[in-house]
Amino acid sequence: MATLSLAVIFGILGNIISLMVYLAPLPTFHRIYKKKATEGFGSLPYLMALLSSTLWLYYALLKRHDAVLLISINSFGCVIELIYIVIFITYAHKDSRNLTIKIFVAMNMGGLAVALCVSNFALHGPRRLKVLGWICVSVSVFVFASPLSIMAQVCKTKSVQFMPINLSFFLTFSAIMWFAYGLLIHDLCVAIPNVVGFILGILQMVLYCIYRNGEKGVTEQALEAVRVVNPSEVFPIPEDDNSNGLQDHQDKTLDCPV
Repeated sequence: MATLSLAVIFGILGNIISLMVYLAPLPTFHRIYKKKATEGFGSLPYLMALLSSTLWLYYALLKRHDAVLLISINSFGCVIELIYIVIFITYAHKDSRNLTIKIFVAMNMGGLAVALCVSNFALHGPRRLKVLGWICVSVSVFVFASPLSIMAQVCKTKSVQFMPINLSFFLTFSAIMWFAYGLLIHDLCVAIPNVVGFILGILQMVLYCIYRNGEKGVTEQALEAVRVVNPSEVFPIPEDDNSNGLQDHQDKTLDCPV
């Protein structure tokens, strides 16, 4: 009973912190709404976040036992990420809009359909939940690993201008909460990806401490180096203006709560 109560506490804290992380991109989308243009911002972080939240929600619905807190935060994640994507598509340039829709159909609809078909028709019983859980782990690890390129650029440019310490702190704290929750409910699929999240969060804060007193200004060459690692470059999304979209690095986390 004590273990269950402790798990609930960690789960509630995880929900609160993850909620803050999900809401972190609001200033970005307020800017997009005001300017009626997506500028250089990329949609890939939000598409990945939606895929992750959707898969975790499906996993939690299948699990049912000890899954209420997973259902609550990932339900919110699905809604808010879908809103972000709709806003992006509404104000994006035609080429960017079309590519975002194609990626959404292929990755979010197609990927989810594959997971649903495999788990419902190819697998049965406990094995179905286990395989789906490891699919969720794989997606979450990929999401958590996305800041690696940004960390490399911090080392290269010796500037932390595009690695906000507050977000790194909350992501690390969130990883701790969900790792503890996963252990307490004996669910390694929830706990394991947060080990990666915790390690990367600590590394980001260490880099911040090392380079926080470095150059305040960033050279044009450094700016270009940081721009190149924008997550949207994985699937380049062309824009018709000259904005550089560096603020999108503040949303580098893809908002994955577990």
